[in-house]
Amino acid sequence: MIKFAVCEDEPLMARELADHLAKYMEEKPAAAYSVRSFTGGRALLESAGGFDVIFLDVQMEQPDGMETARLLRRRGDRSLLVFVTVLKECVFDAFQVEAYDYLLKPLKEGDFHRTMDRVIRTLEQRASQNIVIPRGSGCEIVPLSDIVYCEVLGRKIYLHKEDGTVSGYYDRLEDLERRMGTRFFRCHRSYLVNLDYVRGCQGGQVLLSQGEAIPASRLRGRELTAALLRHMKEGND
Repeated sequence: MIKFAVCEDEPLMARELADHLAKYMEEKPAAAYSVRSFTGGRALLESAGGFDVIFLDVQMEQPDGMETARLLRRRGDRSLLVFVTVLKECVFDAFQVEAYDYLLKPLKEGDFHRTMDRVIRTLEQRASQNIVIPRGSGCEIVPLSDIVYCEVLGRKIYLHKEDGTVSGYYDRLEDLERRMGTRFFRCHRSYLVNLDYVRGCQGGQVLLSQGEAIPASRLRGRELTAALLRHMKEGND
């Protein structure tokens, strides 16, 4: 599900943006999406958030679009921000809040479609760099780059993260391995390790950058070395 927000204080422009989105997304029947509209920055900031993409008018009552964007970034919001405005000169301010794109009013369908093509590609890339794990009635999105290693105990998998926290959930390590890509290596029947954090292999253990060590199968030692060399080469290409 792609979650869009439209923050625009002009009802006609808000409806036009929603119509452009609906027309574009109809051409992508496999992509489920939702659109929520806000009439000002304060309403957007007071919402639950969690949007993938925010279309944000610049000229609004305080907080205006730029100030709203600053406040969103200050609290860690990583939505793709697309400014929609008549003010060409604001494009330089947009860089300060890591704006994804900048659309000028009146909207041109070609410009909107080009922006949306980029948006969809970026969201697909983001999805491939995360893993979604169930959390009761909700879920937790964990960036693969944050995972140091995965450990299976009983029927549960535990994701050991760089910040020292651990997330556990029910899954099979074989199924997880297929989703993790070449960055992760099955060093033991109960462990998957992120090669970014490996600093060596010695005495049947994989040595990690945090000072930890996890088991390494004797039979997989040569494959681990080959995987590390390949990973280092790919990282330097």
